[in-house]
Amino acid sequence: MTTPVHTFQPEHFINRELSWLEFNARVLEEAQDSSNPLMERAKFLAIFSSNLDEFFMVRVAGLREQAFGGVAPQDVSADGLTPMAQLQRITERTRQLVVDQYACLNDAILPELAKNDVHILAEKDLDKSQRKTINEFFRQRAFPVLTPMAIDPSHPSPRFHNRGLYLVALLQRSKGVGPADLFAVVQLPTVLPRFVDIGEPGENKYIMLEDLLAAKLPELFGGYEIAHHATFRMTRDMDIDVLEQEADDMLRAIEMRLRVRQQSEAVRLEVQAGMGEDLLEMLVNEESLHVRDEVDGRVYSDVYHIQGMLDMTCMWDLIRLIEKNDLRDPPLIPRQPVRLRRGESMLSEIAQHDILLHHPFDSFDPVVRFVEEAAEDTDVLAIKQTLYRTSGDSPIVRALIKAAENGKQVTALVELKARFDEANNIIWARQMERAGVHVVYGFMDLKTHCKLAMVVRQEGKKVRRYVHLSTGNYNPTTARLYTDLGLFTSDKAFAEDASALFNFLTGYSQGHEWQKLILAPRDMHQRTIELINEQAQRARAGKKSRIFAKLNSLVDRETIEALYQASQAGVPIELVIRGICCLRPGLPGISESIEVRSIVDRFLEHSRILVFGEGNKMQVFLSSADWMPRNFDRRVEVMFPVEDSELRKRICEDIVPTYLRDNMRARILKADGTYVRATVSEGNQQHRSQNELLNGLPNFIENPVVATSETFNGLAEENPKEQPQKTS
Repeated sequence: MTTPVHTFQPEHFINRELSWLEFNARVLEEAQDSSNPLMERAKFLAIFSSNLDEFFMVRVAGLREQAFGGVAPQDVSADGLTPMAQLQRITERTRQLVVDQYACLNDAILPELAKNDVHILAEKDLDKSQRKTINEFFRQRAFPVLTPMAIDPSHPSPRFHNRGLYLVALLQRSKGVGPADLFAVVQLPTVLPRFVDIGEPGENKYIMLEDLLAAKLPELFGGYEIAHHATFRMTRDMDIDVLEQEADDMLRAIEMRLRVRQQSEAVRLEVQAGMGEDLLEMLVNEESLHVRDEVDGRVYSDVYHIQGMLDMTCMWDLIRLIEKNDLRDPPLIPRQPVRLRRGESMLSEIAQHDILLHHPFDSFDPVVRFVEEAAEDTDVLAIKQTLYRTSGDSPIVRALIKAAENGKQVTALVELKARFDEANNIIWARQMERAGVHVVYGFMDLKTHCKLAMVVRQEGKKVRRYVHLSTGNYNPTTARLYTDLGLFTSDKAFAEDASALFNFLTGYSQGHEWQKLILAPRDMHQRTIELINEQAQRARAGKKSRIFAKLNSLVDRETIEALYQASQAGVPIELVIRGICCLRPGLPGISESIEVRSIVDRFLEHSRILVFGEGNKMQVFLSSADWMPRNFDRRVEVMFPVEDSELRKRICEDIVPTYLRDNMRARILKADGTYVRATVSEGNQQHRSQNELLNGLPNFIENPVVATSETFNGLAEENPKEQPQKTS
């Protein structure tokens, strides 16, 4: 049957950037929710800030380049907005969200901290003992590392670092040499604590570093009086595009780009509320932050006046300082995964049956054991693995190094273009190379985003391959923070495809007849559209049909249009989209059978689950890819089927229904682009999907989670971009 052709209009799509801002608004809602433990609310404030930083560094920076870089006016988004129009709407919505964020901090979080004996004091409120403490801190720890910088013709303005925190002051000479009036800045060193402890042992009393240093400005600028001072913070364009780099060595190209980043264009200026006009004008002019729209003459500016502490990502520091377990979520104790017997070899278990892991509810230890055992097994010939984001102290990378030292053939595909993890990946790449691991850096024009590992083992006269495929990264830290699914298999067809994929990644080898794996950019986009269209054809023929997709983001226009056509054919479509969703559900005649929900909770919903059809016609896939143009066209991604009947049952009868019945942390997307919380109808039971998956369902779980007094680590992560509600 021929699929009908429809022309969908801009009003049928939600703007990508505005949809992302609504996702971050849902993160902020978790900070505003008084039912969450206090330190978890503080955590969500930090996540909101970190997310917004990345949004400006990448998305807003790109739009500014389009709006002010000579791109033709007809270059509009799917919803019909020009880059300038998008920037204006982003600014309007962001200003509203920032006001809400600081209202949450000042009116809720800080008062609640004080009620729980956690006090952040102003300099004017310190007693004699506390003043002595800050004087000693300044002399012994701060003063030696501070660099006061005057700004005048002989001392040009320094290049303010991306996301660096600065004090700026207007000085008036009282004695000595120098100009009568002078601007000056002091960067707050990151080697000093943002929250300076001024309490007695056992007390939780702190002063912010910027308040402490502001009180000491007269000592830093002797001979001058401080007429006025304020704090500020600059956000810069930090996107990375090595496609234009003509460098033979990608490692050197990435390292060079990282050094350039600190000198990039400013895209946002945050200033302390009440900053004087003279100081503000100096900063705005230095960074050319006011840009005039040549079309309507309006001045565009991203200057934000902040009512409170700048850079609320510092709440991570406070979370680490406060040892009050009653203010946190219960600690996570992952369970022993189904089908794994304690003490058994991972390879012997995988040889007997496929194994499905659902993190963080299932322990990530089997993934680490898989590589560690292979490194020590004398019969293992080779290990091959992709590494997209690695933890600061990676046991998997250590195991790969050990395997190479043990004489095995070890290949690691390290993706150096993993945004904001480039420096970390470079460090590990260098260490692995020194140990004898064959390190490959992927393609210049494609980001390697697929997650797979393969162990090759000699078993008698035969060679057997063991494969792990996942929706998430080989990172033990984020495996406790993100929900992801992983599959172990020794199936021959999977193994042959995995070998072919590694050969493609390392040597451009092509021509393989793919049996199980569906790859981007090869055919994942086309196959996704085909799977959607197949359900539409079934519905038109009066047969049972269904589409379920759990993703991080839904942006690709062709895929959205295919979903609209499937909805018009009568296919029931259930989507769980955590972040960006450009599809409008519930449009009459367009998307009436589509429901979209977003779940934002303790763990980042990162898994990608796809179900097409009902009953014995049902196809179940897991994927490393979201439905976005970048995933389909500019990344190496893998979508893979789950074929074991018990594992399919676990996904379709346990995991998927649990997400769909969530009425505690789910938000429902309306046709106008707004989200409303799912409600508990009178007489119905409350369902919080992550809690239910954490506690386990008796049909599928061997060892349910038991909370202990172990201190929850506060989601401390070496990279602030890898925090729980990250979008990518």
